[in-house]
Amino acid sequence: MASVFKEVLKGAIAGAASVWVMDRITWYMYNHEDREAYKQEKNAQIDKKYVAFVAADKIAKAAGVGMNDHQEFISGKTIHYLLGMMPGALYGVLRHKYKDLDKGRGLLYGFGLFIVMDEIVAPLAGLSSGPLAYPWQAHARGLAGHLAVGVATDAAVRVLDKVVPE
Repeated sequence: MASVFKEVLKGAIAGAASVWVMDRITWYMYNHEDREAYKQEKNAQIDKKYVAFVAADKIAKAAGVGMNDHQEFISGKTIHYLLGMMPGALYGVLRHKYKDLDKGRGLLYGFGLFIVMDEIVAPLAGLSSGPLAYPWQAHARGLAGHLAVGVATDAAVRVLDKVVPE
C-alpha cells in the first residue's frame, strides 16, 4: 500500500508541475492568437469563463455559497490544478500496470486528456460549449497544452522515481 501511495503522490506532484508548464505554453499561444479567434472563443465560453472557473461557480452555487472575485479566482485556480493533479495521480499508478501508457513519453497520455477532458467531458458537464462553437485556434492551443501536460507529467514522474524509488 505504501508503494501505491508513493506513486499517487509522485503522479499528483507531476500533474501540478505539468499544469504550470501547460499554462506557460498556452498563455504564450493565447497572447499571439488572432483577435477574431479570441472573440469567437470568448463568446463560446460559458459566462465568458474558462472551464475551471465555470466549475468553481457551479460548485459554489450547488453549495449555496457566494464568492467574491478573489475567492472565485482562487477556487478556479485550485480546480485548474486539481484537474492536472488527479489524472497525474492516476498516471503515476497506472503507468506500472499498463506498460504502453507511457509510450511516447507522455504524448499519448496528454492526447487522451485533451480528447476526453476538453472535447467530451467539459461540454457534457456544461462547463464549456460544444467543440464546434470554438475556433480551430482554441483546439490547437488545447491540444498543445495537453501534450505538454503529458510530456511534463511523464518527465516529472521519471525524475521522482529516481528521487523516491518504489
